[in-house]
Amino acid sequence: MPDGVAFEPPNWLEREDKFLAPYAMRTRASAGRKHAEPPHAFRTLYQRDRDRIVHSTAFRRLMHKTQVLVPHIGDYHRTRLTHTLEVTQISRTIARELGLNEDLTEAIALLHDLGHPPYGHAGETALDECMRDHGGFEHNRHGLRLVELLEYRYPDFPGLNLTREVLEAQAMHSKRPEAAEVAPYLQVGQPLLEAQVVDAADSLAYDCHDVDDALSVGLIGLDDLADVPFWCEAVERVKVEHAAVKAEQFQPTVVRQLIGWQVLDLLETTRKNLRDENIRAVADVRQCEHLLVTTSTGVRHLKAELERFLHERVYRHYRVMRMAYKGQRMLKEMFEEFCQHPRTLPPRYQQLALQGVREQVVCDYLAGMTDRYAQEEYLRLFQPASLA
Repeated sequence: MPDGVAFEPPNWLEREDKFLAPYAMRTRASAGRKHAEPPHAFRTLYQRDRDRIVHSTAFRRLMHKTQVLVPHIGDYHRTRLTHTLEVTQISRTIARELGLNEDLTEAIALLHDLGHPPYGHAGETALDECMRDHGGFEHNRHGLRLVELLEYRYPDFPGLNLTREVLEAQAMHSKRPEAAEVAPYLQVGQPLLEAQVVDAADSLAYDCHDVDDALSVGLIGLDDLADVPFWCEAVERVKVEHAAVKAEQFQPTVVRQLIGWQVLDLLETTRKNLRDENIRAVADVRQCEHLLVTTSTGVRHLKAELERFLHERVYRHYRVMRMAYKGQRMLKEMFEEFCQHPRTLPPRYQQLALQGVREQVVCDYLAGMTDRYAQEEYLRLFQPASLA
């Protein structure tokens, strides 16, 4: 910058108007927040949403929550936090290429797994069974509950007071559309393109990275993937592009090939969908009869075969199942114990349990635990020799 020339900070709203595609969600068009707040001096609504999520207690806890493999199996596989960061990175790349709102996309991605309990989907199943007579449990619904009610960082409102667009994306990801906390967000038509991008990136990321982690910890070997066409074709592409790839670089290179292949296919197919459907505005996205951010038919078939392999050989592997059942037993026993004896809960939850629906309070407490904290709390409750 030449001497004497003052730096002018960017006007983000004007930058959105200038650079975003016509079908991207602009901050100016946001439905805003439930609780009115004065505008920030230099951050847009969606930038503040992103920052609030990152600074939340629930986000930090993702560091010690299971993705597929529990943390103590090793140090190199994904946790719920690293998965979230990878989904966010892929989502931003896709959003940038499509001319979408990167800040909104990032906020949606950072939030998308916030409601997961300890022990991954096994923990979710356990809490759903515990809450069978009280509305059930589902991690997307719980994510909404966290950011609308349970986080308590701000003096003027409960939760994080996120924008409606971010909350809507979380609600639309739920498998329980009839739930009271989800239904109000489902009256607007199809999800925004930014939300569709995150859903696609989430699926893309966990398929590739679950294969990577399963190989790294020895749940499967390279020979086991010989009958998985997606993997085999990626291997052939790597051999063509990197004929001299070394053994220690082979696996990450193939995984990277799988990700890059799907991202490129997703971009090409989505651009074609936008042209074919004549999408020119957010309203066109809302009114479209189907999702627009998709991969091609060929890649979808390959991906489905890879997912069948993962379900059969990884997610049902005896080592994974042992930890899943152990985690479920611990959560169920703690749920029953805390419901019968609410005065054994920490003071904040104890007070809430004595005032409201005891089962819901206990569920909130358990769902917020990391894997490690859940094990320690279980020992405190049921092992006489453990620390109080």
